[in-house]
Amino acid sequence: MTESDTDRLRSPPDVNAKPKDYHSKFTARTTYSKHTDPCEDAAKASLKCMDRNQYDKDKCQDFFQAYRDCKRAWV
Repeated sequence: MTESDTDRLRSPPDVNAKPKDYHSKFTARTTYSKHTDPCEDAAKASLKCMDRNQYDKDKCQDFFQAYRDCKRAWV
């Protein structure tokens, strides 16, 4: 994970709402898979929020919404 990826995980949820460019996300990986997720950062940020807040879903709604927005933009 690069430093910019780490910064994205610490950023406000709306930063992760836009999916990454699929081509750049796919070519940046060392292993290739047809399951590369352009919304991976939003998913990781949601999980980190849950970890920080002792799995209280109410405190992470913004992160969940950013993930849903990202998926909606991608699909």
